[in-house]
Amino acid sequence: MSYVKAEDILPKELIEAIQQYVDGRSIYIPTKERQDWGTKTDTRRFLKERNEEIYESYMQGLSSHELAVKYALSIKSVQRILRNQRMARMDRAE
Repeated sequence: MSYVKAEDILPKELIEAIQQYVDGRSIYIPTKERQDWGTKTDTRRFLKERNEEIYESYMQGLSSHELAVKYALSIKSVQRILRNQRMARMDRAE
């Protein structure tokens, strides 16, 4: 993230009003239109495919521990993925 000087883009009156609340400190101003996580990259798709693969491997007999080692995850993470995949499949079946 790059920073922009407020003096370069905001009117002096607005800067003075903001200084009443955050004089000299950095603040984050979010964008108007918030984008969902993972929309700019393939990460969301990658994780979805990985999690489905983990579930399929579990259904074929691999243990949580084996999956944790194979995917470099904690056992708790694998268990969370399995639980979420099971719930998602139950929702789709309804």
